[in-house]
Amino acid sequence: MRYLLVSVLAVVLSFGTLKAQTAQKLAHIDSQELLEMMPEKKEADKKLEEFAKQLETQLGAMSKEWESKIQDYRANEAVMSDIIAQTKAEEIQNLEQRIQAFQQNAQQSLGKKEAEVYQPILDKARAAIEKVAQDNGFTYVFDRSAGSLLYQPESDDILNLVKAELGITE
Repeated sequence: MRYLLVSVLAVVLSFGTLKAQTAQKLAHIDSQELLEMMPEKKEADKKLEEFAKQLETQLGAMSKEWESKIQDYRANEAVMSDIIAQTKAEEIQNLEQRIQAFQQNAQQSLGKKEAEVYQPILDKARAAIEKVAQDNGFTYVFDRSAGSLLYQPESDDILNLVKAELGITE
């Protein structure tokens, strides 16, 4: 947090210094709004959702197996010998550990898949923003969706220009 504040103050101070030297052309965009408008995001959302459903299906199967083993153990516990009861209890514990490991691995896999499907979209949006900024002579482009600016001088909203660059007609 302290680093962010120092960075923001440095940027604000540099604006004052730079503004005295040359006129700055500032712009802003809401990158989240832009991403929501991009048709590629809908396809990426679908891919991620399908992947998550596959993981959920596997976890559901493991959970059903665990529930079945618990019910069997409880139903037959009274008639089991000690060695069989101990073996069944160990099976249940091992399955619980496998389920926990699967959940952790699934979270990691989902995070990797999310990065995999969204990175090309983010790269495309970033390239379009950079092109619009260069083509229109903007010195700085701020992202309103990031919410990290303490103060924003008057600037141009380039969302419509970037949408045009990407061919989005919404």
